[in-house]
Amino acid sequence: MLPDLEFDEFDWRERTNREFVNMIDHVLLVHIVPIRKFILRCTMNQVAPRDIDRWITHLSRNSIKELIINLWIVQEYNIPFSLFSCQGLVRLELLECLLKPPSTFKGFKSLKSLQLHHVGMAQDAFENLIRCSPLLERLTLLSCDGVTGLRIDAPNLQYLEVLGEFDVVNLDSASSITEAEIWMGIGNDPIGVPAGWIPACSSSNLLMIFDHLPHIRRLEIRRHFLDYLSLGALPEKLTKPCQHLKALSIDICFDDPDAIPTALCLLRSSPALQELEIFVDQRKKLPRIHSIVEELNSPCVNDNYNCTFSQLRLVKITEISGVKAELDFIRFLLLSSPLLERMTVMPGRFPEPSYADGFPKLVKELLQFKRESKHAEIILLDP
Repeated sequence: MLPDLEFDEFDWRERTNREFVNMIDHVLLVHIVPIRKFILRCTMNQVAPRDIDRWITHLSRNSIKELIINLWIVQEYNIPFSLFSCQGLVRLELLECLLKPPSTFKGFKSLKSLQLHHVGMAQDAFENLIRCSPLLERLTLLSCDGVTGLRIDAPNLQYLEVLGEFDVVNLDSASSITEAEIWMGIGNDPIGVPAGWIPACSSSNLLMIFDHLPHIRRLEIRRHFLDYLSLGALPEKLTKPCQHLKALSIDICFDDPDAIPTALCLLRSSPALQELEIFVDQRKKLPRIHSIVEELNSPCVNDNYNCTFSQLRLVKITEISGVKAELDFIRFLLLSSPLLERMTVMPGRFPEPSYADGFPKLVKELLQFKRESKHAEIILLDP
């Protein structure tokens, strides 16, 4: 009579494969109350696809609310059509499988949380799944083959986490998002920028994205997503400030002449920002089609960047190498944050020997930087 069932193959390592399958069959056979949650973790070389098909079909007739299927596979597994008849689903999590909805599929009307990890599906199937799940509040999309465009039509979506190689990001119809973490790649081509990244007009991707995120409170910008945001004409401030953004975590390549202006535009447009985390991206700069190449040690801030971060209290900067552009940015933050309480600075995990030898000098220089806040503490973590 248990409403929640969880089966993990790794808890049955000392049993035979068939015992694990028979056990699940038996539990489902004698179960006499509705199953609210079903969790399955197994390897496809231990459990046959027909077994999982049978279980999902059984659950589709059982008013299932939460379904989590995590597969460690050696072959592709197609989710059966019976899954798409589970209109009572509130939470769905799939790992390592293929998702091909039937042509008659009209979405999950009750779905609020969707997590897809290494799931293969067509772009149009993904967009239809999101668009036809009107109650969706949380979406996690990690390394899903076939999804090349991040077009999200989900007016009730509040949490978004994505990792993938996308040609375009469109959040025009997802304006309720309060938390977002976006890891964005550009594929295997090391030259140039994907055509889909170039704004269709003179505006910038930065404006087009943040014009539709009025409620964002926590934001993580990872890998090449900052590159995507920097394309087009960069404004000094957003036309619609991020009034509620309190925590920002961002990857910055200080060898990119567009990275600092893009990051500064976000900072200037976030009057409520209290926590800032910066990961210094040490990757080699990719060729850009709209920028003039500048030297690594050119200044990244100057007197023209006159702004105050009136609520900023905590700053953490990781993977610094000690180049002038990084130190200029740190100095700028210290001089522009009157309420700053703590700044934590951490060098790269595997610094070059010459840099490790110069770490004491870096410590001395940072500790001598002027600070607008009388209570600001600088913490340096030894490599």
